[in-house]
Amino acid sequence: MTQFAAAPPLPDLLKPRRQRKGFFGFLLNNPTIAFGAGLLLVMLIIAVFAPWLGTVDPTELAPRNRNLEPSAKHWFGTDAFGRDIYSRVMYGARVSLTIGFAVAFLASAIGLLIGLISGTFRRADAIIMRVMDGLMSIPPILLAIALMALTRASVENVVIAITIAEIPRVSRLVRGVVLSLREQAYVDAAISCGCRMPMLIWRHILPNTLAPLTVQATYICASAMITESILSFIGAGVPPIIPSWGNIMADGRTLFQILPYIIFFPAVFLSLTVLAVNLMGDGFRDVLDPRKSKTS
Repeated sequence: MTQFAAAPPLPDLLKPRRQRKGFFGFLLNNPTIAFGAGLLLVMLIIAVFAPWLGTVDPTELAPRNRNLEPSAKHWFGTDAFGRDIYSRVMYGARVSLTIGFAVAFLASAIGLLIGLISGTFRRADAIIMRVMDGLMSIPPILLAIALMALTRASVENVVIAITIAEIPRVSRLVRGVVLSLREQAYVDAAISCGCRMPMLIWRHILPNTLAPLTVQATYICASAMITESILSFIGAGVPPIIPSWGNIMADGRTLFQILPYIIFFPAVFLSLTVLAVNLMGDGFRDVLDPRKSKTS
């Protein structure tokens, strides 16, 4: 009788990646989120503790100290009105982060509601999506400028204008997710068991929209901060008396060739904040996407 020898096991060339547990393990397993969250945390600390970071009144005029270059007394120099740029940049973090977070929350909440209604009720979908298509045909920055032209300059109106411009993007995303979820077997099973539509949305559809909505909210937050800076730079955003990164750059545009630091410092802080939010969005996308999940 022929005997067959068992083949030796193949060597494990690619060892399974070790997944660390806990909060710090999550950060170590996802360095993109960790770096973005750390950078954003620094900006939040700057915004919250701006009065205790060696700053002075960011609106105080000092004509005798105008257009001073960075020094030990004025770390970032002064502008054409003698205002300390370091203090204005520190306080400007409050405006940009407030607008970014507020727009991300409001646009996500309203867009989620509109997307759920549009994806669930076919009759309402035809009307709602035509309105969203009309809004999306206009670039968000132009739509925000048009809305700001109808109102007075204030932080609240900037938030409303940017939110209206960002809602169509969220609503179309949620609508697409809802339409795909309605074709799933577990949704058909729930309907066959007599599950009513409100409970079906609450228990089976809504939870599955939160992952892509979270990723989209991070991109909206970054886009809102850039849009606010553009609006303030062209004079259609927050009032000039309020220190924001867009207003600081607008004040220094006429002196950019001889005093570039007036624009350089707020631009660096804006870029770092947007980078932090986008890194978190990319990290959450990789974590929440099952197709890109890492095997343990």
